[in-house]
Amino acid sequence: MKTAEILVIGGGIGGLTSAIALRERGFSVEVIERDPDWSVYGVGIIQQANVVRAVADLGILEDYLAAGVEFDAVEIFAPDGTKVARIPSPRLAEGYPPCVGIGRPALHKVLGDKTLAAGARVHLGITADSIEDDGTKVHVRFSDGREGDYDLVIGADGVYSQTRSMILPDAEKPEYTGQAVWRYNFPRPEGMDSLQVFNGPTGIGLVPISADLMYMYVTTPEPGNPRYPREGLAAAMRGKLEHAAPAIRALAGQITDDDGVVYRPLEGMLVEGPWHRGRVVLLGDAVHATTPHLGQGAGMAIEDSLVLADELARHDDIEEAFAAYRARRFDRCAYIVRSSLAICDGQLGKGPPVDNAKATADMFAVIAQPI
Repeated sequence: MKTAEILVIGGGIGGLTSAIALRERGFSVEVIERDPDWSVYGVGIIQQANVVRAVADLGILEDYLAAGVEFDAVEIFAPDGTKVARIPSPRLAEGYPPCVGIGRPALHKVLGDKTLAAGARVHLGITADSIEDDGTKVHVRFSDGREGDYDLVIGADGVYSQTRSMILPDAEKPEYTGQAVWRYNFPRPEGMDSLQVFNGPTGIGLVPISADLMYMYVTTPEPGNPRYPREGLAAAMRGKLEHAAPAIRALAGQITDDDGVVYRPLEGMLVEGPWHRGRVVLLGDAVHATTPHLGQGAGMAIEDSLVLADELARHDDIEEAFAAYRARRFDRCAYIVRSSLAICDGQLGKGPPVDNAKATADMFAVIAQPI
């Protein structure tokens, strides 16, 4: 199957890492992305030890590290700001740091540049209007009027995946959790060498993403899934921090730019059944969208990409490759989705409170296992 012509739908983290992994194995790859500007929002992302290992396998770790900043632990704080634990992160890629914080635009540039350099063809401002699988090829009609035939199609088009709705219309749908996340960038203080997590009904974290930047995330209960207008968004975020630890309240005064606030309702979803139909398969948020409480959403998508490429290179039969891919990925991804949601529910009072120190240590034990 190494001569297969593959279409990847979605030019985000999962789609780009798929393109890179597939090109390394000799497949012909085309990527379409609906956003004509190929843009991302300007806050950061946590890339923990399993992601560092996966990125090393993709051959882009040096560029990755140059674009971000390394750290080696997670520190847990009580709601009053008292430090209660420092949990070392496992080092899974020999000779490299266990964790990396990176700005999303910087990460996107690294992945986009590598995708193009690897020889994948990228088309922007394009969607797939129809996907017809005749058992030997997949015929795709695009929004720009083009048509094409592919040996297989990968849907990496996110939690509201159009591809999923086409091939698995009865599969699970994203569900609003009752919580939302706020993000904002700050100057990084000297000596900050870890991800810092503050327990409480309002979950708060500080993540280093460069030598001089960090970002704050804040998870808050948002009954009814309200929509906040852009004007006044900074004041709204500051208001969510009025009862936070003193160090967090001090930072809150710096939240002044409405356009610098990224607000997103949190949704979760796990497709319990097959992740493919015929010659079309899904990965990342399209099949296992998680809340950010364990910082593993992007990590699961990147691991998906490597495993899917491995199985496609290993099997001559596409159905066997897709089944093997899901078999390797389901339990791990389900653990992340369910454990993250348990933290969310605990913060909302919909379930027992979760000890973040234990949850983090347990998560490290799981992600340290081979993919």
